[in-house]
Amino acid sequence: MAKTKPQLLFFLFIFSVSLHFFHGKSSQFGSETDSWLNDDEDDEVIMVERKKNSRTCDFSTGKWVYDQSYPLYDANCPYLSSAVMCQRNGRPDNDYEKWRWKPQGCSIPRFDALKFLGKMRKKRIMLVGDSIMRNQWESLVCLVQGVVPTGRKKVTYNGPTMAFHALDFEMSIEFSWAPLLVELKKGAQNKRILHLDRIEDNARYWRGADVLVFDSAHWWTHSDQWSSWDYYMVGQSLIRTMNPMIAYQKGLNTWAKWIELNLDPRKTRVFFRSMSPRHNRENGWKCYNQKQPLTFFSHQHIPEPMVVLKEVLRRMRFPVYLQDITTMSGLRRDGHPSVYRRAMGQEEKQHPKDFSSDCSHWCLPGVPDIWNEMLSALL
Repeated sequence: MAKTKPQLLFFLFIFSVSLHFFHGKSSQFGSETDSWLNDDEDDEVIMVERKKNSRTCDFSTGKWVYDQSYPLYDANCPYLSSAVMCQRNGRPDNDYEKWRWKPQGCSIPRFDALKFLGKMRKKRIMLVGDSIMRNQWESLVCLVQGVVPTGRKKVTYNGPTMAFHALDFEMSIEFSWAPLLVELKKGAQNKRILHLDRIEDNARYWRGADVLVFDSAHWWTHSDQWSSWDYYMVGQSLIRTMNPMIAYQKGLNTWAKWIELNLDPRKTRVFFRSMSPRHNRENGWKCYNQKQPLTFFSHQHIPEPMVVLKEVLRRMRFPVYLQDITTMSGLRRDGHPSVYRRAMGQEEKQHPKDFSSDCSHWCLPGVPDIWNEMLSALL
């Protein structure tokens, strides 16, 4: 015993010094009240936790379960645009509102509006992208607005952005229109030029947000007939044609560079929502009159934009969470507005195939509500 006692004392001394050192290291974050870090966390711990959580529950695989307790809000939510108000536009069925996503081996917590607002108190959450991201923004606003008193909520507009404010929580849910993320400008002779290496005109609206959720895929995959630009531009080089997936990769690389140069992962959480599937084959009629989700795919297809996106995210140092909703939403061909993207009279309802069918956007309440339940769980 006499021989081991000095060793024991030495061990206790080293242990106490180590405790003091690690306590001192973690305390440097204590004054950063706006940080996403707790006092005992650092960047490495955050990454370990996120990887552990993603292994625990893979939200992207599972099945749709019919649940009578859905939808999570009334179809008359005042913040819905007319194109997604399928019930008001005359859709005769409403089962599409009552499906809940059940991941394999775990579950997504039911959306709790007060809990979400409390978690986002004094913060800005911004959704950036195209009209399908606007679809998701409307869903998120409708999920929370019911618990906010009438006089304590408002919507403001600033350039390409709009924001819902819950005044008592000093928080906002914002949408920023940037379907390509990079800049689309008018050039000489009114030619539309897509600048693959310029982004600041759009990105200046994203600064200061505490949570950023991006999407960008649909506009990149439009056919030549529906393309939104006439030329690509990189530096001073004007380019007439380019493989659209190479252009998409260049645009995403510009976005990734902006994220890494301008954001601090201790203060801003960044998500990238994967491509929302379109069911518009057969000239837009594949989703018409569909009443139930598919239970499985006869063959699994990974969209090319998804492959490009994953590779760009893999090379980033900034921790961006890929919110994969592609497969789960691909099973929901029943969830689109189809011909009910506008109100139809009685005579028009007798001949629905005389009208175009929207198989890209989503009826609300509906599928984007589940994306937001997932987002809330990830936050």
